[in-house]
Amino acid sequence: MSDINDLRNHMDEVTLEMIKLLKIRIDIAKEIGEVKKHIGKGVTDEVREDNLRGKVISLCKEIGLDETIATKFFNFLLNESVKVQSTNKQTHFSIFLKAKSLEQQGKKIIHMEVGEPDFLPPTIVKKALEEVYEKGFLKYGQARGMPIFRDALAKYVSKKFSTNITENNILVSPGARFSIFTAITTLLNPGDEIIVIEPAWPAYKDCALNAGIKVRTINTTLEDKWEPSLEQIKSTINSNTKMIILNYPNNPTGKILSEKLQDDIIDIARKNNLYILSDEIYSQYAKTNWKSILSYNYKKSIVTQSFSKSHAMTGFRIGYAIADNEIIEKMAKLEAMCLTNVSEPIQYVAMKALEADISNNSNTVQNRLDMLTEKASKMGLDFVVPDGAMYIFARINQEGFDGIQFANSTLEKGLAIAPGEGFGNYKNFIRISACQDEKTLIEGMNILSNIMSETQ
Repeated sequence: MSDINDLRNHMDEVTLEMIKLLKIRIDIAKEIGEVKKHIGKGVTDEVREDNLRGKVISLCKEIGLDETIATKFFNFLLNESVKVQSTNKQTHFSIFLKAKSLEQQGKKIIHMEVGEPDFLPPTIVKKALEEVYEKGFLKYGQARGMPIFRDALAKYVSKKFSTNITENNILVSPGARFSIFTAITTLLNPGDEIIVIEPAWPAYKDCALNAGIKVRTINTTLEDKWEPSLEQIKSTINSNTKMIILNYPNNPTGKILSEKLQDDIIDIARKNNLYILSDEIYSQYAKTNWKSILSYNYKKSIVTQSFSKSHAMTGFRIGYAIADNEIIEKMAKLEAMCLTNVSEPIQYVAMKALEADISNNSNTVQNRLDMLTEKASKMGLDFVVPDGAMYIFARINQEGFDGIQFANSTLEKGLAIAPGEGFGNYKNFIRISACQDEKTLIEGMNILSNIMSETQ
């Protein structure tokens, strides 16, 4: 008995020593974070992480430790560093909140920072809001969503994307963001890794970090027209890699992958048995050839969609996920625990919205995006003409340009734009949204042009 107590005491001592070392490491990470802020460097450094990862793996071989266990622990340490260094990180949404605060003080702000269409939802939505009470869609319901709504969604998706979906493949969620959160949280375990192709919507990283998942980023560049490298994706995959996230048409660049490149990425995922989480909420606004991940019939794919962009229903908070029944079942369990079910009245309204012709929404946004593209070109902004979505992601070629400082300064002039740093290591970029009427967008671009002239 004394032997086991001695061993337990020794293990306790080791554990407490590890906690002390963890405190030292976190303090160092905070210091590094302050230095990074001072010199304008991004939070993550993939090259340094990869070098250290290699040393960890070599050490495992040397001391006879399971590499998978060690690298999961290593990922935990890296995530803790990211957390302490990401305080006060500013994104398009933080600029949006500042803009709203200024509006409450009486200041006029032109909103070109968020992807929120200014036009109204389809008129059938108004009628549905009026009739939902009489229809009786007012109760607790299934976590997956109302069967009648899921059936309507299945038929809608099957027709629109030329696939064969049933209601068992659908999970209704309060916005696509929650489907992304539930997919990452339920399908992956702490210490697992996901691949995110940047620039990217920051919620992917945020959801992963919250769940203890390590994000490995594939950085794309304007010079390469935002094309990810297959070799980089292949070299990033290891035994802990479990998912790759795709978002095309892309937020913020508007990029659409060529069919061949997308085919190759799907092939990599199949060979490595990875989940593919494909955020396709901008598919309504694809102006060049675009192919849904649903068309591959890959059992480990999860597609998210939303009514926010396509139907201009941002405030209704209604979206859905499409996946294999076993995946949907896992995601539904977490959704049931978190919120029981999505509001039945909102589900009914969204179901009726499926009947609307929303093609004019696409034309409206495309016309605005074309106008923004023309104005941005005349201003000398450096960007790739978007293949879709509702944004321009532009580089400002001014020495020492800082997108966050710039976005905060433009607020003082009545213009809200999104800093590029919110979408990855793109400090000298800004994202401009085409979600206002053309007159307002022109006014906003004129303000932007004047500010840039003043800072040159």
